[in-house]
Amino acid sequence: MSFIPNFDSDGVVTINRVILKPQFSVEDLEERVALLCENVKTYHSDTGFIGGMVVLNSGQVSNEGSTVGQAVASPLKDREALIITFWRSFEEHEASHRSETFQPLFKNVLELCENGNEEIAYRMLWSGKAYSPAEAAEARAAKERYLKAA
Repeated sequence: MSFIPNFDSDGVVTINRVILKPQFSVEDLEERVALLCENVKTYHSDTGFIGGMVVLNSGQVSNEGSTVGQAVASPLKDREALIITFWRSFEEHEASHRSETFQPLFKNVLELCENGNEEIAYRMLWSGKAYSPAEAAEARAAKERYLKAA
């Protein structure tokens, strides 16, 4: 089973990076993006849209997972968001952007952006979900058996 239900390995992931202009709030972003996402779900669920998510920079920086110094907080806390969508194909994604119902809502989101907009399309190399507790125990046991056999 895939991590994202109905998302095939040959699908496309698009990511928009939004940095809010100082005069706008997270609530402004949430409202405009909610309208945009509802439009995509309504008009494109049967023309290639699989799903999506919007994530907001929490300000926390992982010093365990970062190799660029030991920052204690991101300066883009509550100002940077990623709009991530999953599509069957890039062509279907592009067609959604040409939709008459999409364009006005998209422009409303772009008004919030300090950084303009660049939407990058990615292909999935890996996705996965966590093991259940029983699966995790079995995976650890298998590793131990393998290490002893090697």
